[in-house]
Amino acid sequence: MTTITVRAAPGLRVPMEGMPRRHITEDTAVAVSDSAYYRRRVADGDLLPRASDKTTTKAATAKPAPKTAKKKEA
Repeated sequence: MTTITVRAAPGLRVPMEGMPRRHITEDTAVAVSDSAYYRRRVADGDLLPRASDKTTTKAATAKPAPKTAKKKEA
């Protein structure tokens, strides 16, 4: 079965599917099954899907493009 990695939106605790006493919090990302329950919670904004580590790393380390010097007109 396919899994997705999610964490709760800030300030929320989301019950895990089939385990109402266990919660997903905003502190730790959790791998869960890609089920209708979790997809619905993501669509509602209760859970936030975690971007892949490569995407996060690239975005965090990206440097702005260098400024181009203005050409002097003669």
